Amino acid sequence: MTNRRSFITTAATATVAAVTIPGLISSAFAESSAKSKIKLNSGDTVLFQGDSITDWGRDKNTHDANNFNTFGNGYVLTAAGTLLNKYADKNLKIYNKGISGNKVYQLAERWDADCLDLKPNVLSILIGVNDFWHTLTNGYKGTSQVYVADLRKLLDRTKQVLPNIQLIIGEPFAVKGVKAVDDKWYPAFDEYRAASKQIAADYNAVFIPYQTIFDKALSIAPGSYWTIDGVHPSVAGANLMAQAWLETVKG
Repeated sequence: MTNRRSFITTAATATVAAVTIPGLISSAFAESSAKSKIKLNSGDTVLFQGDSITDWGRDKNTHDANNFNTFGNGYVLTAAGTLLNKYADKNLKIYNKGISGNKVYQLAERWDADCLDLKPNVLSILIGVNDFWHTLTNGYKGTSQVYVADLRKLLDRTKQVLPNIQLIIGEPFAVKGVKAVDDKWYPAFDEYRAASKQIAADYNAVFIPYQTIFDKALSIAPGSYWTIDGVHPSVAGANLMAQAWLETVKG
């Protein structure tokens, strides 16, 4: 019996050890069955947009591309730094214009200055968690239907001005059981996640299945390792997001 328990423990440990970050990210993309790559061209402008997960303390008084302070301290910093290193010959211009607390309608309110005027070739949007979360905490009256309508309107407006833009849409995600995220989130929050995937398909955008990625990461470490409060990523979680984001592009 002791030998059998030892064998089971050893086998289980080996299985966990065999799970790698690149492997789980690849698996999540494969399961999403979505378009998975965009092409980076010389001179491209890449714009990250979203809420606090994208913002993550960036300097909003500095507006230059490729400025260290404007990337914040989250996934954008790691993703942008890797892009600028890996594709140094392409003369990329990268901006982070995420703003903490934003919902889709708030992106729309600042869209001319913070997106269209920059004329991005690649636009990455991660938005939606506040569109739900603030219905629980801030008295926001929006619904998943409002989220869908607002995001489609924003993308239509973008495509009208920038018809050749390449889109990346990140899935809103939450890690249940870590501080802010509890049973009250479900099943309503899942509607926002499903909507983001459908919209990505409808607009021929790359879809990043962040929820699946974080779910799979729980086989390696608990939710509190990957996220601070169930919504905002830890250092490890931000790096996980950056690695997933980088899987969406090719040189």
